[in-house]
Amino acid sequence: MFSEAELAEAVAWRHDFHRHPELAFEEVRTSRKISQLLSGWGWSVYGGLARTGVVARLGQGPGIALRADMDALPINEVSTFEHRSTIPGRMHACGHDGHVAMLLLAARRLAEIDWKDRSITLIFQPAEENEGGARAMVREGLFKKFPCEAVYAIHNWPGLDVGKLVANDDRMMAAFSLFRVVLTGQSCHAAMPNQGSDVLAAAGRLVAMLQEVPTRRLSPHESAVVSITQLHGGQAFNVCPDRAELVGTLRWFGEEGRGLLTQALEEVSNGVALAHGCEAAIHFENSYPATINSAIHARLVCSIAEKTGLQPIQAPPSMASEDFSFMLNELPGAYIWLGAAKSDQNPMLHAPNFDFNDSVLAQGAELWVRLATQL
Repeated sequence: MFSEAELAEAVAWRHDFHRHPELAFEEVRTSRKISQLLSGWGWSVYGGLARTGVVARLGQGPGIALRADMDALPINEVSTFEHRSTIPGRMHACGHDGHVAMLLLAARRLAEIDWKDRSITLIFQPAEENEGGARAMVREGLFKKFPCEAVYAIHNWPGLDVGKLVANDDRMMAAFSLFRVVLTGQSCHAAMPNQGSDVLAAAGRLVAMLQEVPTRRLSPHESAVVSITQLHGGQAFNVCPDRAELVGTLRWFGEEGRGLLTQALEEVSNGVALAHGCEAAIHFENSYPATINSAIHARLVCSIAEKTGLQPIQAPPSMASEDFSFMLNELPGAYIWLGAAKSDQNPMLHAPNFDFNDSVLAQGAELWVRLATQL
């Protein structure tokens, strides 16, 4: 579908974005370049949604939306190739540079079509990584300002062979919530722990007990994960501190699972604190819903993918999370994993030596074009 010159230019865009990574809601250079390219091809371009988001549209009437995320991660890149990050402590470790280049490659081809009484909308979203850029765009009226019938997103998937694609009929990515447990008690000398309440002993017990919650509170047929990722407490070697804090994540799919997990966390935290003479305060924040595909739209993706030579398969859902779920809560659609495994070294997403597989740019862009023109 694309000439060698077109593909070479798409690779050049991708490498340029990789050299200049920008974190959540800071994608100023990235969004400016995207807007300039789209405007040059005749798209109507709108900026400023969720600060750095870009929306582009062709035509009027019913149509679909295609989304690409733009942000990088606060990771120091260790690779030494020519297009490595030029900014210490920042890199495109999740392939969003490739997602943008892929959608731009499709955008140029889509601009050649006469849309007449239908439309196509492109969404270049900021802040997918932990900051909820999709939620911000939806709250600011994305689909009220740009009405669409369905919305789709592609994510490169290095754990899946090139040539394969996953668009499950239902579950794709888990819901998640960040939680904090703050334990407070009476500090004391380390030589006389009986004179205080040992918040660190309580914290250590909580680490083990909280991570056991899913296996004892949820059905064995229901997927859920509790992970403690931070533990803070104490400053002096000879003092039992009066405060400790645990930070972690809950991940689940069904709302019943969420209710059971949050209830269990509160019960276990308060029970352990009471047993150690402490008090516990539990805070939940920054929740994402589960990413659930519409069966009809997922099957459409798979049908069109076969026409491009891709092999659609069903796969177990991931317990990681994705803020595209906020868009799927507003419109039907599908989240797609595009196989991007490399034959030699194949770092996974968020690794400091990760680099998007340029060989799948054409596959993703062709899928976008065929999906947009099919509807």
